[in-house]
Amino acid sequence: MGFFDSEIVQEEAKSLFGDYQSLIQLGSEYGKFDREGKKLYIEQMEAIMERYRIFMKRFELSEDFSAQMTMEQLKTQLNQFGMTPDQMFNQMNVTLERMKSQIDP
Repeated sequence: MGFFDSEIVQEEAKSLFGDYQSLIQLGSEYGKFDREGKKLYIEQMEAIMERYRIFMKRFELSEDFSAQMTMEQLKTQLNQFGMTPDQMFNQMNVTLERMKSQIDP
């Protein structure tokens, strides 16, 4: 069975990307959130990033050709911006830490 044929992989991908899209849409209202709302948003974004990191690690560790090709495509796309997957996650963490520091104490 191929990597993408796995029901578990399909469900996690659907859940992860659906949750991410919902959070991004919600983020358009971030400036209107109160302090607690901002904290909750950042926590949820951190959780999504961790899920995404784990999901990508599955691609890296898989010996499935389609998983390896997907990982290579992602690396190629990120390379166009001068970035690796690790740098992408690090940059997102920096952004979330900056957002945390800007929340009124």
